[in-house]
Amino acid sequence: MGIEQLNRRLYSSRDFVADFLRYLTILNVTGALLLLTYRYGFALSGVESIALLRGFDIIFTMFVVIYLVRVFYAFERAAFIRETWFECILVSILSVGGLIKFVTGDRVLEILLWTFNISQSDRTYQLVISLFILLLSSFELTKASLQISNIQIKPATLFIASFLLLISLGTGLLMLPNMTTAPGSMPFLDAFFTATSAACVTGLIVVDTATYFTLKGQWIIMGLIQLGGIGIVTFATFFAGLLTQQVGLKHQSIIREHLSSETLFEAKGLLRRVVTITLLIEFLGFVLIFLTWGEEVEFASGRQKIFFSLFHSISAFCNAGFSLFSNGLYELPVRNAYVLHVIIAGIIILGGLGFNVINDLFSIRALRERLEKPWKDWTLGTKLALYVSLALILVGTVLFMALERNHLLADHALVPALITSFFQSVTTRTAGFNTVDMAALSEATVIMFLALMFIGASPGSTGGGIKTNTFFLITASALSTIRTRTAVEVAGRTIPSELLAKAFSVFAFGIAYNLLGIFLLTITERGKPLIAIMFEQVSAFATVGLSMGITSSLSPLGKLIIISSMFIGRVGTITLALAVSSRVANSQYRYPTGYVMVG
Repeated sequence: MGIEQLNRRLYSSRDFVADFLRYLTILNVTGALLLLTYRYGFALSGVESIALLRGFDIIFTMFVVIYLVRVFYAFERAAFIRETWFECILVSILSVGGLIKFVTGDRVLEILLWTFNISQSDRTYQLVISLFILLLSSFELTKASLQISNIQIKPATLFIASFLLLISLGTGLLMLPNMTTAPGSMPFLDAFFTATSAACVTGLIVVDTATYFTLKGQWIIMGLIQLGGIGIVTFATFFAGLLTQQVGLKHQSIIREHLSSETLFEAKGLLRRVVTITLLIEFLGFVLIFLTWGEEVEFASGRQKIFFSLFHSISAFCNAGFSLFSNGLYELPVRNAYVLHVIIAGIIILGGLGFNVINDLFSIRALRERLEKPWKDWTLGTKLALYVSLALILVGTVLFMALERNHLLADHALVPALITSFFQSVTTRTAGFNTVDMAALSEATVIMFLALMFIGASPGSTGGGIKTNTFFLITASALSTIRTRTAVEVAGRTIPSELLAKAFSVFAFGIAYNLLGIFLLTITERGKPLIAIMFEQVSAFATVGLSMGITSSLSPLGKLIIISSMFIGRVGTITLALAVSSRVANSQYRYPTGYVMVG
């Protein structure tokens, strides 16, 4: 039978088989994720572990069968294999391993681990198999994310839904018994709070991350930080484009909103560079932090030292503020590690500048263009983000030094005092790490911190707040009004009125929401100092994560208020408004101009 004849016979059943394979894949991925959850979320006996490995074998077999059927039903089989090269590699690995096991009765990977004298070969084997299962499941989920373009939902709604999904998954995983050192499961509200804080890269904690969570739980938190910092949709779209070269318009619209790019075409090109640069910065940060730990910091093993370095690098770049030290960087072994503080501050700054700015400053393409065209300048967005950030860091450093020189910095020499002031100025705007006792700050310093936290990081970054560009545009507009100028001009450019209106909307909503949050917290948290409540609310809204020590003692209603503030602060007020708003019909008429007294 010829190929064309075979294709004609298969054509009538092709749609039915495609639908059946789609549902079978969903079932297979669901089973794989449930097995992984069972494996790492609960304490298993030897018999249960063996049964689990058999379940993994079934998952692998189903993956191979599904792929082979898809190849069989593809009319252009060679082209299909080329397009699905990554799946083909995975299937080949699984097929060879399965064939060896069928012939010899032994698992080839287990034999290799035993041959090379790898310690705890059983656990290592299960870990490798689990990672492979996770890779297969992630790949299938990435392919499934391509169907987003077929869903009739606004990009802003999908962006918010991605964070809700991430928080929900994080909450469920943190409630598994093996994720915490305490007996039983983590209480739902505490798990919900922690997952929201991690996914929204805030850093507020109701339990001690260093002691309450096991290594598995800390891995989950680090994963939530990474996915929440860059965005789960960003990761899914990046890998979908990398493996399938197919990225829908809705994907690009979501990325455009998240990265604050100007066009869909720019968003598509920017995405790969952003993820690559992000991972590169985090890796370099990991290396520098690893090399900077002093002898006074004791680690149980080399693996723990590696994990601490990786965790703090990701937490710093994503501006999350989570630390594996009970007192953050104020912990005694690292309290005076000033080189470490400078490195972490540098990583925080890069993460807070925004993905567009990082791309404009450090991408190979941008650097090459500037070498070829020395006259080419940075974009206006890059200039504003960079200069405003540097100005805020400088002002924060000088003010902290002046306000705390005879207080918290009284026992510091000049250089350590400057580094401490610089670090607090950097971290206060969005990161949440601390190298001083936050509860001992003077009231003037707290007020300054409230202002810095409210302004926050730059647009399109991992940080929160109303953003540096928003603050600058509002200031520039106010100065233009005072000077009776009709237009706001910045660096030889006229700022459109729509952009100014958006900036004022963000500012007004931020003020109103924080006042509402503070008002509600004064009702639910009676007896707590007002200054501490204000600090907690603004820190949550700006996704900073600094606290004056009241987070763990919040009432259930207080925790829910802070959770809402973290979520709204992360997804952005404009994105939230776009998600819940309805399209307004465009009218051709306009009412007469009305004038009211202002000021």
